[in-house]
Amino acid sequence: MKKLLTLLSAALAATFAQAADIKVGVAEALSGGAAQYGTAIRNGFQLAADEINAAGGINGNKIALVIEDEQGKKEEAINVFKKLIFQDQVLMVFGPTLSNSAQAADPIAQGAKTVVFGTSNTADGITSIGDFVFRNSVTEADVLPETLKMAVKKAGVKKVAVLYGNDDVFTKSGYDNFKKALSDLNIPVTTTETFAKGDVDFKAQLTKIKATNPDAIVLSALLAEGAPIMVQARQLGLNVPIIGGNGMNSVKVFDLAKERAEGLWVGSPWSIENQSEANRKFVVAYTSKFKTAPDQFAAQAYDGLYIASQAMKKIKLSGNIAADRVALRNALPDVKHNGVTGAFQFRRATDKAGRPAGYDAQQTAIVSVTRGGKFTIEK
Repeated sequence: MKKLLTLLSAALAATFAQAADIKVGVAEALSGGAAQYGTAIRNGFQLAADEINAAGGINGNKIALVIEDEQGKKEEAINVFKKLIFQDQVLMVFGPTLSNSAQAADPIAQGAKTVVFGTSNTADGITSIGDFVFRNSVTEADVLPETLKMAVKKAGVKKVAVLYGNDDVFTKSGYDNFKKALSDLNIPVTTTETFAKGDVDFKAQLTKIKATNPDAIVLSALLAEGAPIMVQARQLGLNVPIIGGNGMNSVKVFDLAKERAEGLWVGSPWSIENQSEANRKFVVAYTSKFKTAPDQFAAQAYDGLYIASQAMKKIKLSGNIAADRVALRNALPDVKHNGVTGAFQFRRATDKAGRPAGYDAQQTAIVSVTRGGKFTIEK
């Protein structure tokens, strides 16, 4: 009998220990073309979770990441969100990796009154989906004008050619924001060319661009197409600056474009060259754990979990998942954080009718240019 009671006690203790875990969903592209972003994002979350748990967790409870591969596909992102929210009963969901997928899957979280937190989605309109939609990835609308201004100031850019992907929410949104910024800055456009996701030969578009003799190429692309575009541009003798959006801001560009990655201008709140104490510690810890340097997407994921953890610490988890999800949503907007991406706070977004909706990031962009195989901050 005594042995039976001991076994029952151990089983109950194990049940309570497991119940104390705070399940957090992570829906990222871990396979397919977007995995070059998703893998870094997952690593950023894992590093932050390890650190938070080692420091005592959330009021003594551990964060348990429930990680799913959404493959960078809209349909798979929807399926993964449904699994995490309804089957795994996570407190909140981070992801998905691409803006295309966020437009498709975020309404699932909104409808279930579950916080969805994007750390890599920068296209317009995502936070207009609803008041459970958050992101700490600064929008293209905020970053691209600053990148252009710096390129004009430092590289003497006076006229540009534009090249963008016309079949993707993110790259189309980037184009729209570039177009507005160019107009606001009175920068003439010599020509506008397009490509589609999956294209590998861009010589026709680049030949047309070269004939217009631009001072720079404004490029709205993901790395899968953006890196080959850089290589082929240089092969054609187009050695002008390339001004890119969020999708080009990754150390992976050096692996994919090698020496032809020189002269890429990008903007982001984060830079590996930022010498703040928090960022130096992050870069060292990440590189030690994963044997590779972090990028913007790893940094934003890392900060994202710390931001969410602050809100979690402010609420009393009841065990009622529906109530706890709403409590977390109510606590998140007031969080302010000074992390590896700098000072952060949320800014309320509105929907298409002008009504209050989700929450965007309020941060200052750092503009960098690639030189000598690394990103160098421009001031």
